Amino acid sequence: MKKLTHLILSIVFISSAAFAQDQVKTKPQGHTDQNKFRQMKDLLPTPNETRTASGAPGYAYTQQKVDYVMNIRLDEDKNQIFGDEKITYHNNSKDYLEYLWVQLDQNMRARDSKTPDITSESFSSAINSAERFTKANLKKRFDGGFNIDYVKNNDGSDLPFTINQTMMRINLPKPLAPNEVFKFQIKWWYNVNNHVLDGGRSGYEAFPDGNSTYVIAQFFPRLCVYDNVEGWQNMQFWGRSEFALEFGDYDVKLTVPADHKLEATGVLQNPKETLTKEQLKRFEVAKKSFKDPVFIVTQEEAEAAEKVKSSNLKTWHFKANKVRDFAFATSRKFIWDAMAVDINGRSVMAISLYSKEGNPLWEEHSTRVVANTLEEYSKLTFDYPYNKAVSVHAEMGMEYPMICFNYGRPNPDGTYSERLKRGMIGVITHEVGHNFFPMIVNSDERQWTWMDEGLNSFVETLAELDYDPNFITGNLPKDIIPYMGGDQSYLSPIMSHGDYVHQFGPNAYTKPAAGLYMLRQTIMGPELFDYAFRTYSQRWMFKHPTPADFFRTMEDASAMDLDWFWRGWFYTTDYTDIGVKEVKQYYLTDKPSKEAIELAKRYRMNLDDYKDKLIYFAQAEDGVIPTDAKNITDFEVLTNHLEGLSETEKSNLLDAPKYYYEVTFEKPGGLVMPIILEVTFEDGTKERQTFPAQIWRYNENEVKKVFRTGKAITSIVVDPDLETADVDTSNNSWPKYDNENEFEKFKEKVQG
Repeated sequence: MKKLTHLILSIVFISSAAFAQDQVKTKPQGHTDQNKFRQMKDLLPTPNETRTASGAPGYAYTQQKVDYVMNIRLDEDKNQIFGDEKITYHNNSKDYLEYLWVQLDQNMRARDSKTPDITSESFSSAINSAERFTKANLKKRFDGGFNIDYVKNNDGSDLPFTINQTMMRINLPKPLAPNEVFKFQIKWWYNVNNHVLDGGRSGYEAFPDGNSTYVIAQFFPRLCVYDNVEGWQNMQFWGRSEFALEFGDYDVKLTVPADHKLEATGVLQNPKETLTKEQLKRFEVAKKSFKDPVFIVTQEEAEAAEKVKSSNLKTWHFKANKVRDFAFATSRKFIWDAMAVDINGRSVMAISLYSKEGNPLWEEHSTRVVANTLEEYSKLTFDYPYNKAVSVHAEMGMEYPMICFNYGRPNPDGTYSERLKRGMIGVITHEVGHNFFPMIVNSDERQWTWMDEGLNSFVETLAELDYDPNFITGNLPKDIIPYMGGDQSYLSPIMSHGDYVHQFGPNAYTKPAAGLYMLRQTIMGPELFDYAFRTYSQRWMFKHPTPADFFRTMEDASAMDLDWFWRGWFYTTDYTDIGVKEVKQYYLTDKPSKEAIELAKRYRMNLDDYKDKLIYFAQAEDGVIPTDAKNITDFEVLTNHLEGLSETEKSNLLDAPKYYYEVTFEKPGGLVMPIILEVTFEDGTKERQTFPAQIWRYNENEVKKVFRTGKAITSIVVDPDLETADVDTSNNSWPKYDNENEFEKFKEKVQG
């Protein structure tokens, strides 16, 4: 039997060698390595002493520190903010700095801002409402932007500065040496925008009752990042791509009308001066309430406060250590509730501020969602390190350390749709989650939007499903299919700067989130993924990671080569399309097949010499076995044709399969992905199989697999749960659906 096996293998080898010899004659042109599994050494920066090949910070890693002491005053009547700040800049780098760069984000709203000028515009002759016509044609630009009163050295002398749109360069008296500190002061003011009418990431909202709510951020000149990778990160702020900021300590005094309720980044230093005895008492109760929120200010009390405006002022004093930014919210309209959250044995406060216009939705969900978010994110990353997380009701979604501004407003009669509720829960989860990315894992939002929005949207998805297992997240692989299969001229790789991306939401949020979900659920598995993701999060807490640090850490901590995934999903606009091209059924027979006869003839073999010693595979045309061919499925008949087998080996043949199928899979799409199958048998049972993406390593166009079964296969479906974002499911089944109706029913079933 061994000699026979060697003979057959020799024939196969000779045949292959002859084929290879024939191929040499064609003299194909040379080419570079374009295999989808090639390593990413051409895309990732060379590791060095500041950032290692493992994805961890190197021994020479440094980052700057910036401390702020600020006095801020809100003029409610004029909607203006006045501020003075004392800044202490710590040069922890090894470089001498000739100047400092400061961000002036409010200048994006200045009358001379270039932001409106970079948008292509065409005249519309369509019918317009009076409001739309006025806004588009008659309204003057808002008079926003910083008014800089002075920039002074610590000794009171003027510092020369140059403003370039949203960036201000401060020229230093002498280069700032490594490990030296420079102290200076800036005094400024600006007009606060109505964020509902004029847009913006902060501002005020005016209500018919004559009151406003203020959600204030990017309100002070802030130092740019100076790091080991970019030097100064001083790209202009055009309004979309967000911020790169240094960590530091904040000491901030906020002066507002005396009847306002206020929350901000940091720990309140003067609660007895700003809160009533009753409010302090309620806060103590809230600190011990881990199940339900406790009202600090009730709706009845907030409604009473709306009716009278105080002419007095009150100063709230906050301190925050190791934060990258500062924001606050203030209004007399605010209802205020809070509850405690157990983060691995440590109590953190979940807090909400909202006007009556947010109820009953906010009262029912906001603080509970904050608590759930802190719990779930802490499980997947690190224990939340700050003392609180605050959700503030505003018609937007924006995030800052310890505080965020969220939408979700019911109808005037208090009713709301399920969609609105889901939207509010989703945005609160997302914005609170930003405390982790990028407020702590401090990536550069200006350049790599996906590193905060995408990673955050992924963890948000898991937190939402924990809050409600039936939650429609919008960030699953199936949700990105319409985008992936869209017009390529409107697509950009994830690794693109957000300011020039056409479809910002899918590109920066959904696609990276869906990709990470795919990595966790389908490619790596939760155990490997979670360990690697937690490693990345903890390595880069309070530091500035880059995309390479993320990619390398995920591989370093999991022992999985994922270069093929990063290259395809993040660096290209390729899409997934894997299908069943062909299924052939074979059967065992003692009658030589056409292929066997041709092979024997080619090598001058007389098959009669091997009678009762050989068995053959023959193809069943349309699944039908010819009546004139003996189908060897019976145990005794099969063993009679296999001389030389021991009794033990013969008994093992009892488990020999009865059905054989050769399945050819095609891949019209550019991405390589695992092949996930659901196989259905004649008795109605189903079986799942997954072949790793590496199955495409030799041929990325099509591959074959042989299925040996004890039951006849009636159908095969590729990616039955749409785990790989396959853009065309019309080729995902065998047999193919006979009509469009059946295909649509399949899609509806799969997509839920």
